[in-house]
Amino acid sequence: MTQRKYFGTDGIRGKVGESNINPEFVIKLGWAAGKVLAGRGTNKVLIGKDTRISGYMLESSLEAGLSAAGIDIGLLGPMPTPAIAYLTKTFRSEAGIVISASHNPFYDNGIKFFSAQGFKLDDDIELAIEHMLEQPMTCVASDKLGKATRINDAAGRYIEFCKGTFPSELSLTGLKIVVDCAHGATYHIAPNVLRELGATVIELGTAPNGLNINDGVGATSMNAIVEKVKEVGADLGFALDGDGDRLMMVDHLGNVLDGDQIVYIIARDALKNGKMQGGVVGTLMSNLGLENALSKLGVPFARSNVGDRYVMELLQQKGWSIGGENSGHVLNLNMSSTGDGIVAGLQVLAAMLRSHMDLHDLASGFDMYPQTLINVRYANQDVEYLAHSDVQDAKKEAEAALGKTGRVLLRKSGTEPLIRVMVESNDEGQSHKWAEHIAETVRKLAN
Repeated sequence: MTQRKYFGTDGIRGKVGESNINPEFVIKLGWAAGKVLAGRGTNKVLIGKDTRISGYMLESSLEAGLSAAGIDIGLLGPMPTPAIAYLTKTFRSEAGIVISASHNPFYDNGIKFFSAQGFKLDDDIELAIEHMLEQPMTCVASDKLGKATRINDAAGRYIEFCKGTFPSELSLTGLKIVVDCAHGATYHIAPNVLRELGATVIELGTAPNGLNINDGVGATSMNAIVEKVKEVGADLGFALDGDGDRLMMVDHLGNVLDGDQIVYIIARDALKNGKMQGGVVGTLMSNLGLENALSKLGVPFARSNVGDRYVMELLQQKGWSIGGENSGHVLNLNMSSTGDGIVAGLQVLAAMLRSHMDLHDLASGFDMYPQTLINVRYANQDVEYLAHSDVQDAKKEAEAALGKTGRVLLRKSGTEPLIRVMVESNDEGQSHKWAEHIAETVRKLAN
């Protein structure tokens, strides 16, 4: 088996009640994963989730399937994705499972797996799980069934971990910070981390009701936090997504900083303090301005495919530690084994305090190339839109017009039925013009 049927770039994801996000499939998935992991010596798995109402249903389904395969389960409750990676290691569990659709609306959900080391599962294990899904489901003998226990101190453990990544000689006392948790999994974590480090915290998106995750708040909806930062005169703002692995920031003037700018600040600070390991990994979507700014610092830069798992793979191949995506996934393998929005934000705060600069000034020196990103939704999964001659012709036309002053990237989303059209140029008008031209070509084929 060489091609995935169920797993995408970030686990298995879809609309609740349809496709593969339903109780019947998820019970089988829990069993299949349990059988594969048991064959590799696994005895215990942790399960965490974000705040979607469907999390209860999917948690119970996974629990039943894993138990049938003879795997013990530790239930973490609502916890950020990076917390589950961390807790999988600290509890000496052989795997961790996250129930989340990250930045998607509440009616979507997904399931992804972490290894005992806190990294996403290798492709060969995911493929083995897919193969097992095709087999008839069985159940171990009654005396071999897995047991489930609830872990009540998970949030406190993770809060202490986050605080431990912040330099002990520094304090956030005197800083006013707006924290937007997207009504997601960080709602009971991020505000407490910052308060316990001394900050005055103003909360947004910390009242989840199962239906409001990512709804007009969080890292994918920045207007709310921009307005709040300006309204209360905050020093800066943190915006996390529904599962807490993405971070966007806002300076005191209301300017938004994306993942590329956050990576730049962290890398420059690491270089200044003699902690830079090799270079920085971005993706095909990373802004040309980031590459140019790092080049001026003498820091090597490499691009991976889009997706934090691919950033991670390239970091490991090169032996580097810092990488990320402009969407807000930021990795520093010296701090965490996966993208962690809270930890990344603390690193930026440490850089601010060490340099005696505010966030606005800290981000200076990085000139962003204007990027236009247009998402085109499609219905027919069987059509290869990107390979179509009309799309390729439109792409070549744009590239010829832009020359060396810009670039074009077309890709299919790994988590949603979208074709992503990105055009980057030193001329914003040209960027928008050619992105719209290509997007319209795709729309004609998709409709």
